[in-house]
Amino acid sequence: MAVPDLGIAGDRELFGRIPSRLFAPLAAPNRQQHWHLLCALYERRFGPDAPFPPSHGFHWREIARDIEDELAALDARAAATNEEPPLTPLVIRANETFHLLKEAGWLRVELRGVKQMVTMPPVVAHFMGLLVEFAHTGPVFVAGKVRSIEANLRLIVRDNAEGDTLQEAASQTRSLLEHVRNTGNSVRELMLSMDPSIPTATYVRTYFDRFIQRVFIGDYGELRTREHPVSRKQEIIQTVEHIHTSSELRERLVAWYSAKRASGDQRRAELLFERDIQRLIDLRRIDEYLDRLDEEVRRANKQALVFLDFRLRAMRPLDHLVKHAIAGVFAGAAEAAPFAPGELLGTDRLAEPKRAILRSPPSELRTAVVSIEEQARARLMLRARDVRAITAPKLTAFVLANLRGGDRVRSDQLDVSGIADVRAIQALSAIGLAMSLESRNLKLDAMTLARGYTVEKTEGEREGDWVSHPPFVVRARKKQQGGAR
Repeated sequence: MAVPDLGIAGDRELFGRIPSRLFAPLAAPNRQQHWHLLCALYERRFGPDAPFPPSHGFHWREIARDIEDELAALDARAAATNEEPPLTPLVIRANETFHLLKEAGWLRVELRGVKQMVTMPPVVAHFMGLLVEFAHTGPVFVAGKVRSIEANLRLIVRDNAEGDTLQEAASQTRSLLEHVRNTGNSVRELMLSMDPSIPTATYVRTYFDRFIQRVFIGDYGELRTREHPVSRKQEIIQTVEHIHTSSELRERLVAWYSAKRASGDQRRAELLFERDIQRLIDLRRIDEYLDRLDEEVRRANKQALVFLDFRLRAMRPLDHLVKHAIAGVFAGAAEAAPFAPGELLGTDRLAEPKRAILRSPPSELRTAVVSIEEQARARLMLRARDVRAITAPKLTAFVLANLRGGDRVRSDQLDVSGIADVRAIQALSAIGLAMSLESRNLKLDAMTLARGYTVEKTEGEREGDWVSHPPFVVRARKKQQGGAR
C-alpha cells in the first residue's frame, strides 16, 4: 500500500513557522557559547522545568543578568584551562548577546508601560525543546514503545477510542522504526569517527560513553526473546488489518479525521486514515532493520576488540621495555637494562618457518544415479502437493470463477472439476465455520485467507458429492470508497 499524497507541502516550510534568522547565533564562530546560553535560559526561565513564569514576561535586566552570570562561569572555566579571557567587559558582552538573541528571534521584547518585558515565543520555545531533547537523547527501550502501540490499538478495538489514539499509535510506530533504522547508521558513523591514534583509555571511554550510553537500544539484548513485546508484532498487525477492514471502526475513525483534521473534507480524512494505517503496518519491517543493526553491531564490536587486542599485545610491553632501558641508561648501570646479553636481533631468535603438513587427498565423492522412474515419481508427488496446497490467491480465483459476476453463490452451486476444487470447498467450509464462532482470533485468521468475500454458514444437512461439509454461502464483499490503492 503506497502512502498517499495528502497535499500538505506547505506544512514542510520550516521558516514559515519560525523566524528566518533563528539559526544565526548557532552558525556564528562562538556558536558553542550561544548554545550554552540558550540552554541555560531555557532551563531557568522558559522551559518546562523552570518556575512558572509571569504572564507578562521577565524584565530585560533579569535576562541580561542571567546571561552575565553564565558568561562569568564560562570565563572562569576558560581561566582554569589557561585560556586568555576576552578583553571586552562582561556587562557589554552580556548586552550584546542579549540583543543578538532578540534580533535572531529567540527572545521577544514587549513594552509594558515603560518597562521592557522579555518572553520566548511559544513556537520558538517548542522548537528549543525539540533541540534539547535531540541533544540529550539516550538509549531507547523498544519494549515500552511496542507496549504503548499495542495498548492504543486495543483501546480502539475494545473501548471505542477515537482517531487521536490511532494517530498517536502511528506516530509512535514511525518514530520507533526511524530510531532502529538510524541506530545502525549512527553505529557505523561512530566507528568511522574513532581515531586509532588516540590513547587506549580515551578510545575505551569514547566507545562505551557514545556507543553504549547514547546511540544504542536499551533492551537490545532482549529483542530476540519470546517475552519481548516485539515477538507479538504479528498480532499487532492483525489488529491493524481488522481496524482497516471493519466498516464500523473505519467509519468512526474516518469521521474523527474529517471533523478534527480535514475540516469536513471526506477524501482528505480517508487519505489521512490510510496513511496512519500504512505506518502501523510498516511495523512488520522491524525485523529487517534489526538484522541490519545486528550486522553493524557485530562489525563495531569486532573492530573495537581488534583495536584493543592490538594495543594490549603490542603497545604496552614495548612502553615498559623502553622505560626500563631509559632508566637503566640514566642510572649508569648497563646491567639494569631489561634485555638479555648479546645481540638484540639475530637469525637464531627469529621464529621458525611454518612446516607444511602433507595430508592425503580426499577420496572421490560417490555420485547417486536417480532412475527415470524415481524422477517421475518425485515430480508426481510435487504436482500432487501443489494441487492440494491452498493459498489466498488460488481461493479468490476459485470464488470469482463461481460467482460469475454475481453477489453470492451457494455451496451446492460450486463447480467441482478436480481435487483442487475439492480442497477449495474444504477451505471455504472451514472459513465459514470460523466466522460463525465467537473467537476473535479465529475470525482474524479466516479474514487473512478470505480476501474480497465473506463465507456464511447456513442451516441444513451436510452435503457434497466429493466431500461432506455443512452448507454455506459465499458473498462478494462490497468495495469501500476511499480504500487502499
